[in-house]
Amino acid sequence: MPTTSEVIIKKATENDISLVLSFIKALAEYEQLSHEVVATQETLHNSLFGKNAVAEAIFAYYQEQPAGFAVFFHNFSTFLGRPGIYLEDIYVYPEFRNKKIGRTLLAYMARRAKKRKCGRLEWTALNWNQSAIQFYKNLGATPMQEWTTFRLTGEDLEQLAHNQKSP
Repeated sequence: MPTTSEVIIKKATENDISLVLSFIKALAEYEQLSHEVVATQETLHNSLFGKNAVAEAIFAYYQEQPAGFAVFFHNFSTFLGRPGIYLEDIYVYPEFRNKKIGRTLLAYMARRAKKRKCGRLEWTALNWNQSAIQFYKNLGATPMQEWTTFRLTGEDLEQLAHNQKSP
């Protein structure tokens, strides 16, 4: 079994945009959501490295090969009165699974959260992805059964935005 010392975590740089996008597309294919990917290298560059960057990305390298990635951003807990980190995506290429890469990515995120004085690290998993859910539970993560995620996108987002008067 490989050791975590064989996995190296690196922060994404501006030169890594195409790699970020390739991981996003691989994740979308795995989740059977490729039709929803509209991100481009330009939009990712603006979001990750632009003047008002809103997210960060990291890579896990295994034997010098890009093997996994994570994209995350800060949120805020009013109950804790502290920031948190929301893990938007985490993905390990299938050929690199069972090599402690996912665990290493999540441990890095946990250390990052502690260093930034965050009160929590959270993410979502698709209900059908039972192997991921079991993996997260084995790490000590608690599924939040009492919460339902809601989302507005596309036309519904536009419609709500234009139906309300601005303050």
